[in-house]
Amino acid sequence: MNKEIKFKSLNELYKRLYPALNTRKEEMVKQKIEVTEFDIWQLLKENKWDGKEKLNLCDMVSDIMQLKEEDIIKYLRKKKV
Repeated sequence: MNKEIKFKSLNELYKRLYPALNTRKEEMVKQKIEVTEFDIWQLLKENKWDGKEKLNLCDMVSDIMQLKEEDIIKYLRKKKV
């Protein structure tokens, strides 16, 4: 029963991942890191998932939850420049 989940758009995928993105954002905000769900999404989309095909939803959620605080801080600093 290997049913592959397909998304019609990146927006649809973002909405599916939003609960994990929001949870990770809340964890970072508690550590005084001002970040949005979209920042986390963009970082992973540009740096971790770019060029990869057939990513599993569970692997993407894992990437979100395991994102290091220093990686998001570096990304946010680079984004401001």
